[in-house]
Amino acid sequence: MDNIELVAHKRDLLGKKVRFLRRKGITPVSLYGHGVESSALQIETPALKKALAQAGKTSLVHLKIASAKRPHMTIVRGIQRDPVKGELLHVDFYQVRMDQKLKIEVPLVLTGKAPAVKEQGGILVQEMNLVEVECLPANMCHSIEADISNLVNLDQAIHVKDLKVGEGITIVTSPEKVVAKIARLRIEVVEAVAAPAAEAEVEVEEKGKEEAEAEEKTPAESEKKSAASGKKPAA
Repeated sequence: MDNIELVAHKRDLLGKKVRFLRRKGITPVSLYGHGVESSALQIETPALKKALAQAGKTSLVHLKIASAKRPHMTIVRGIQRDPVKGELLHVDFYQVRMDQKLKIEVPLVLTGKAPAVKEQGGILVQEMNLVEVECLPANMCHSIEADISNLVNLDQAIHVKDLKVGEGITIVTSPEKVVAKIARLRIEVVEAVAAPAAEAEVEVEEKGKEEAEAEEKTPAESEKKSAASGKKPAA
């Protein structure tokens, strides 16, 4: 288990005033959880970034507060970042009980190479990036590996039930969910649209020809009708 330590201090600035802290390289944080009152704290940003890179949301962080005798055993529960710059805005630390199980989401990492990709032209598709587990804080893990070297055929898949986890860890996610699979390469055939257009042109051409023939027959038919009636057709 990693021994990640952070030193925090009580925070007096609240609300929108915390922007003054960020300008000084300090990030506002909060502490809450088992056996502790919710507290507004602050941590130097460089140290906080380093700890977050190590711990993520799946490792214990020993959070030391200047006025406290012992460190708080915590995990990171929330991280807020600037949507444009990506800079840290706020971090939530949750105090855990070492004798009580908790549920966390653990990243999935694919290992090995799938023979079906090279030998059969399949496409490897990862359906899940996280899996939910339940364990004691001391048994938390950074990630869970999924070996794809056994995917030798098209449409073959790895399910949650196929994952191997350490002792004391129980996977909560449905065992039938697909972690990764070999998909077939699909080639869509686009039908030509020229044929219907050509048929439409022929139809228009034939209709025009019929109308022209009708116009040619009209004067002759008028003469015949005039002759029969004894009247001279109009010029």
